[in-house]
Amino acid sequence: MGLIRHEQIAGMNCHYYNYSLDFFLDTMERNGYETVALWGGAPHFYLDYLSYSDCAQIRRKAEKRGLKIKCFTPSSGTYGYQMGMQPTSHRERVYQYYLGGIKAAAELGADMVSMNSGWGYWDEPFETAWERSKEMIARLCDAAQREGVVLTMESLRRAESQLAWNLENTKRLYDEIHHPALKIMIDTTAMGVAEETPKQWFETFGSNIVNTHFIDGTPYGHLVWGDGTQPLEEWLQILKDYGYSGLLGLEITARQYYDDPAAADRQSMEILSKYI
Repeated sequence: MGLIRHEQIAGMNCHYYNYSLDFFLDTMERNGYETVALWGGAPHFYLDYLSYSDCAQIRRKAEKRGLKIKCFTPSSGTYGYQMGMQPTSHRERVYQYYLGGIKAAAELGADMVSMNSGWGYWDEPFETAWERSKEMIARLCDAAQREGVVLTMESLRRAESQLAWNLENTKRLYDEIHHPALKIMIDTTAMGVAEETPKQWFETFGSNIVNTHFIDGTPYGHLVWGDGTQPLEEWLQILKDYGYSGLLGLEITARQYYDDPAAADRQSMEILSKYI
């Protein structure tokens, strides 16, 4: 149907938690993927505030299989490494962690780093956490610009953050930072939970949307296409109508796919390939 290009479909390794990085890359090649949005978490990638994995070796492995790593996602699901980190004594570690992620992205050949607003304490003033997150992201934008990559910011679900959890707050944070190295990513699960639509996001951000976590759901859950209730063809048409040319990252996190992640990605490609 010509709604997307093959290289926009980006496999992710989140649900390969029980498998090796080589297994993931082999699966991507075998199932016809051309693009990878690499999740930078153990056991596939080691990143802390002091060091990170050998990116040259990982890049060679991907290129050997005909794969391009287009986005890098430092693991941010734990309290210790998130943008709204509270204790001042740890905030420099957070900065160094994401700085390492930015440098790793450049070494991997990726031009995007996926991130979010982080969160604060629920028992502190909203603006206090907001300012911490804003200051950290702005500082990292400067680093990203130096490395020739962009930060793509997604919203989180309301249960995960009181900061950028919907379109309104994401727009406010984006506007207040106002940095050329900051772009927008749609996470279709967070979007669905907030009862928003891709059309609303494109009407708000336009061409500044360069990345997506494009997954099925109910709207809850990061599911493989075909296992949820989201209107795939309708959403793809909206993307085409707005001239979207960025990634369609398959961020599959539901544990039901952990035993056989290869089957999940085969199903995704079989469904999405109908629209190439």
